[in-house]
Order: sequence, then C-alpha cells, then structure tokens
Amino acid sequence: MATRIRDRFDEIPEDLQRVGAHRAPAQRGRGWIGFAWAALATVVLMAAGLFGLSLLNPDLEIRIPGVDTGTSTAAPGETEAPVEEAEPVLDPAISISVLNGTATTGLATQVGDLLVSQGWEGAALGVGSRANAASSDVATTIVFYSDPVNEGAARMIVQNLGVGEIRLSNDYPASPITVLIGADYVPPAG
Repeated sequence: MATRIRDRFDEIPEDLQRVGAHRAPAQRGRGWIGFAWAALATVVLMAAGLFGLSLLNPDLEIRIPGVDTGTSTAAPGETEAPVEEAEPVLDPAISISVLNGTATTGLATQVGDLLVSQGWEGAALGVGSRANAASSDVATTIVFYSDPVNEGAARMIVQNLGVGEIRLSNDYPASPITVLIGADYVPPAG
C-alpha cells in the first residue's frame, strides 16, 4: 500500500481561523442576469435565422398577428382597389409539368394527355414532365406559375380541369407552370 507524502499544504498554522474554500454570499437576483443573457442570445439568433431564410427564399412572408406591415397602398380612410385578375388564355407554347399528388396511379399521365387534347402542346415539348409529387395526400389541386405573365394560362388550365386554384410561386423553378393534382380532381368520364 502506498504511503502518503506530506507537503507544506498539509500543515495548517494554529493562528488560521478559516479552513476550506470561502466565497462571498451570492448576490440576490444574480441568476436572472444569466437567464436574461440567454434569452437575449436566443432572440438574436432567431432573428438572424429568419433574416437569413428571407434572403434565401424571397416568397417567405412572416406575419405577426395584430401588427400591420404597412403594405397597403391606400390612403387612410380609403379602401384599396380590388386586384384585377388576368383573363384565362390558352397558350400552347408554354411548357407545363404535371405532378400527381394523390394515391391514384397514372393520374399525372392522364391529366397531361387531357391537357394536350385541349390544345396545351407546350412548344416542341408538349406537356413536359409527368410524375408523382413528393406527397400522395394533396387535398386541393393547385396550378403554380412562376411568372405573373403566365397568370392567364394558369387560370385557363384551372378552367380546363374544372377544379383547382392558382398560385404565383417559385416552388417549381424548372417549369413555367406546374399542375399539382389533388384529391379534389375528378377525371372526366369517358
């Protein structure tokens, strides 16, 4: 068994009244300072993250309930004029992608063929991509268009399908118009 070697710290002088580590008493409320710094850091990091996301995705809109963002162009006391909708127009030169957001097999191909038969030839490509969407539980058919110029064509596709809504979005940048088929679409009898 090893023997302990004594050093100068093992001998305590007789006149020393204190033994051990001594600290001053903790100040009242000192724990709240650390909490406040942590809360401030959390808020700053969240704000920086949201700012970064807004730079990466220009379509991101962050709305705070009860706070007016000041996007209205109407003067106080006036009502804003309604936004004029584009007239539906058939544009056979535009390329269209069709995504099946349901569990029905082959629905994207069926809808693509229907659109081609209605005059949507999409230049040399016809109705371009026909594939399954990332999700098979889409409830509502949505026609996405990435350029406001294509709003009329998107409205015409909704008319041709007999169901759906249009949405200006950059979610599908590879195609000027993308049709996401939802569960509300009923194929024509035939």
